[in-house]
Amino acid sequence: MGVLSHASTFAPTVGSDGRRNLVGLDRAELTAAVAELGLEPFRARQLWHWIYHRGATSFETMTTLAKPVRERLSGHFMVRRPEVSRDLRSEDGTRKWLLRMEDGQQFETVHIPEEDRGTLCVSSQVGCTLTCRFCHTGTQRLVRNLEAGEIVAQVMMARDALDEWPAPPDGRLLSNIVMMGMGEPLYNYENVAKALKIVMDGEGISISKRRITLSTSGVVPIMRRCGEELGVNLAVSLHAVTDELRDRIVPINRKYPIAELLEACRTYPGASNARRITFEYVMLKGVNDSLADARELVRLLKGIPSKINLIPFNPWPGAPFERSDRKQIERFADFVNAAGYASPVRTPRGEDIMAACGQLKSDSLRLSAAERAAMAQVIAEKEAAQSL
Repeated sequence: MGVLSHASTFAPTVGSDGRRNLVGLDRAELTAAVAELGLEPFRARQLWHWIYHRGATSFETMTTLAKPVRERLSGHFMVRRPEVSRDLRSEDGTRKWLLRMEDGQQFETVHIPEEDRGTLCVSSQVGCTLTCRFCHTGTQRLVRNLEAGEIVAQVMMARDALDEWPAPPDGRLLSNIVMMGMGEPLYNYENVAKALKIVMDGEGISISKRRITLSTSGVVPIMRRCGEELGVNLAVSLHAVTDELRDRIVPINRKYPIAELLEACRTYPGASNARRITFEYVMLKGVNDSLADARELVRLLKGIPSKINLIPFNPWPGAPFERSDRKQIERFADFVNAAGYASPVRTPRGEDIMAACGQLKSDSLRLSAAERAAMAQVIAEKEAAQSL
């Protein structure tokens, strides 16, 4: 894919001390890694258990391995998480981490607690190659793809913070994953797929594919492959019902227009009434929120097992749009619901720490003066409140 050439390359699995990070290695790679040290293959199974099931952060805690083996492993490898540069908590319980990697690049991860589950919003890139006009991340150029280990590490870091190793069978604080953070997951498919396969492994982190949703802006050629190889839930960032408007606010539409995108949704492997495709639709005042838009949305989605998430626009400094009025959102939702489509209106979460949908943007790149001032005020207020 030509777009991937915009991302600089980096090998974060090797630390500044020359040791290789085992986080992000799959079973075959772990087996090869221990073989390089002349260790028996069963050591890879032990490491898998300690790293991905128990959440070990050092070899010293891996007590089923003999001390000489632990020392040998420690001399060549590490089990490292990203550095937490900032940890903010919203008044509604949402938590946002700014994570720093070995090369100094930073990105954000968000945990959203609810009564019956806890959802982690995971990033796939530093910045984003897309320029969706309603998304704060889209104002930040793509720096690089995240490696598989950096994607898996977000889940592991969140479990560290939630004290959830090993994960309980029921009542998990981290029960669901949405690939809806920074970046377009399907433009980093190889690393995303590798990471999710590790996350889904039943003898490790063990989060079911039924509890994982991957969101795409419409990278049509990779959608089928995602369904066939991963079987995760699919969410599609639609946001407009005409190519004219979607070309403007979701520019990837110029490459993969609505008709082509919806055909890929109709043929997405596993899509059924039991496993519906989620269409995300951000509500922009006076732009895409009329009843005429609602009627066209219903017409477009006919025959696709669907539900529609209506997302009130979450503003950010310098945003070119406003949130639709509440009554207009309700009228839109009522029409779509009456047509037979579940269309819940998403409650904005974490707005006070810029953690809501469409608000993520890392500190890796310079912000404008207005953005810096706004973010500085938000951060100062939150850190002051949390220190009380």
